[in-house]
Order: sequence, then structure tokens, then C-alpha cells
Amino acid sequence: MTAAPSLLSGRKLGLLGAGNMAEALARGVIKSGAVGAGDIIASDIAQARREVFASFGARTTQVNRDVIAFADVIVLCVKPQQADDVVRGIAPAFEIERQVLATICAGISSTRLEKLLPHGARVVRVMPNTPMLIGLGASGVAAGSHARDIDVATVEALFATASMTVRVAEPLIDAVTGLSGSGPAYLFYLVEAMTDAGVAEGFTLEQARALATRTVLGASKMLEETGLPPEELRRRVTSPNGTTQAAIELLDARHTRAALSDAVRRAAERSRELGRGSK
Repeated sequence: MTAAPSLLSGRKLGLLGAGNMAEALARGVIKSGAVGAGDIIASDIAQARREVFASFGARTTQVNRDVIAFADVIVLCVKPQQADDVVRGIAPAFEIERQVLATICAGISSTRLEKLLPHGARVVRVMPNTPMLIGLGASGVAAGSHARDIDVATVEALFATASMTVRVAEPLIDAVTGLSGSGPAYLFYLVEAMTDAGVAEGFTLEQARALATRTVLGASKMLEETGLPPEELRRRVTSPNGTTQAAIELLDARHTRAALSDAVRRAAERSRELGRGSK
């Protein structure tokens, strides 16, 4: 589901960390018109990253508490290993009635962050993916124990400017990480393999990569625009005793479906391990 950007009207957005995902989110929000550039502030110790945000009109700072003083919707965009220190640093200034904290830190539970913040702090956990950088992200959104429905809807509206959103129970956020969070890498891996095969068949690297990339893009658009299940689209391509059937039979013989399924579940389990390791 996607939430209405009108929920962001009059809100001020704060980004703790000014990396690529924070930039994608800020650009999406500005492009949507939901929040103006002057109502966004990002903190980062790296001057180069602050300059990127300043270039499109956002406020910048090196001090995380400046973000807390300015914004009422705050997104934690730092590396997971930095999350504890950053949240401890902002906790004394965090206002539980005025502010909601969203986090995109993989493996860090809302409960952990709630314990570092004043009692009753409203936390919403989000797992986006890198296609958010081009406005085509997919994000799972889950409420912490004190988050209200309006808090979750507001965070959904925020991420909906650069992503589709799906609301899930928090235990499923690790599965979101395995499926869509890490998912782009699986497709990049597939394109790498298809490209290598094309080169082996005699194409130049540029030709093979272009063909593979466009094939993945076109197939993805067919899935989205037709609404048909992937098994039906695959059936329509697979003529009896044809080339595609020969390829699919080989993939089945090599247990490719099981390997992909195991990869998604391994990534989800690794997310759970990261969470346990951070306690």
C-alpha cells in the first residue's frame, strides 16, 4: 500500500546521516512537493555529503541534536553499528509527543531503539532498497510498540515519494530484508551471469550487457503492468520442446529455484543475526 503525501503537510523532516538512501528519500519528498527543501535538515560528519544536500536547498549540520531541535519526523539513516551511539546522543533532546523516529538500520529492532530513547518514544522501522535512488524502491514498514497508526501512515507517506510501501508486522522486516532489501543484488547477479554467457556466445561485453539489462527491465515491467503471476508469464514464453523449455529444464536440474529461495532465507536469517549481535 502507499500512503497519501498530504500526511506530510507542515512537517519538518530530519535525516540522521546523509548517505545515498537519505539523499534518495530527500529528493523524492522534494520532487513530490510534500515537503519543501527548506523544511529538511540532514546531519553528517562528511562535508562532501553535506554539500550534496545543500546543493538542492536542504539544511545541513554536523550536529545530530540540531536535527532533533528542527524536525518532527526523523529518519535514522546511519550504519547499523553506529545506531546505538547516535540514538543515545539524541535521546536527551527527543520529544516523545512531538517527534516520531523512523529507522532504516538493518537488523536493529524498534525495541532496542525504544530502550535508548525516553519511555514512550514512537519508533517505526523501515527496510527500503536501493532502487529508491531512482524512485522505484520497495519498502517494508513496521510499527514499534508505541507507534500510533498515524505515525506509521506518516512514515509510509514519506517513503512512498520514492518507493512503494508494504506495512508488515516487525518480525517480517528481516524477511523484507532478504526478499526486497537484498533483492536487487540477486537480479544484478543474474545479469552478470547472462552477460558472461552472452560474451561466451560471441557478443561484445557491451552488446551482452545491453541485451541482458533490457531483458530484465522488460520482464519486470511486464510483471508490473500485466498483473499476471510470474508462472503464467513464464508459461507463455515456454513453447513445448522449444529453447526456453530446454533452459528451464536445465535450471530445474541445477535446483536453481531452491538455491534462490535459500538465498532469500539466508539473507533474512543474517538480518536476524545482526539484530541479535547488536544486543
